[in-house]
Amino acid sequence: MRREGLDVAYTKVVRGSSTQYGFIIVDQATGERTVFWDRDAQLTVQPRELKPIAITSARLLHLDGCDVEAALVAARWARRAGIPVLADLDTVYKKVERLFPYIDYLIASTQFLPAITGHADPFKVLEYMAREYRVRTPGMTLGREGALVYHAGRFCYSPGFVVETVDTTGAGDVFHGAFAYALLADWDIPRALDFSNAMAALNCTALGARGGIKSRNDAEHLMATGARHVNPAYDHRKIG
Repeated sequence: MRREGLDVAYTKVVRGSSTQYGFIIVDQATGERTVFWDRDAQLTVQPRELKPIAITSARLLHLDGCDVEAALVAARWARRAGIPVLADLDTVYKKVERLFPYIDYLIASTQFLPAITGHADPFKVLEYMAREYRVRTPGMTLGREGALVYHAGRFCYSPGFVVETVDTTGAGDVFHGAFAYALLADWDIPRALDFSNAMAALNCTALGARGGIKSRNDAEHLMATGARHVNPAYDHRKIG
């Protein structure tokens, strides 16, 4: 992690515990993956273990919904410091809805928000999140079909890019990493979504969660020349 230039000053090592692990099964025909994972309860981050400076010295806070109580403390610190909060939510953790009012950019998985809200229509789901929880930019990833967000009172749909898929493992993580990069670069939402989709698609062209991570230039080339998986169900309203 240090070689990658990451600050590990606030990393905690838990003795006598196993690192979280996952077994991933990849469908050779489609590249789709199924993850079986386990996490030792001793690895739970407690609110008292957080350091305010670790949050308030950042330009952006990224959350995944795990360890809700600690995430809630961090999100509140970020909100008071004027730091945007980006969330990648996939698993319906207990009381995760308490985080929603403190999230600026919520890009969840396709299944997460319908499970939370009870609405199947993605348009109604995103409007609901903006109205009920005041999420500034709620959205969802749509697999090969891209991503849909609701921002500033308008929907923005970015179709996914057509690539030779080898392994979809890590596509969502790469999408969110790219989206965080785009936010810090102050790009507009349509460009941020296209860039994130391109980076995620390229990562799917190689085996492994980080096997296909490419450069910004590679992503921008795909954005300029690549074919798209346009779904009329999201595109027919001429949104974005």
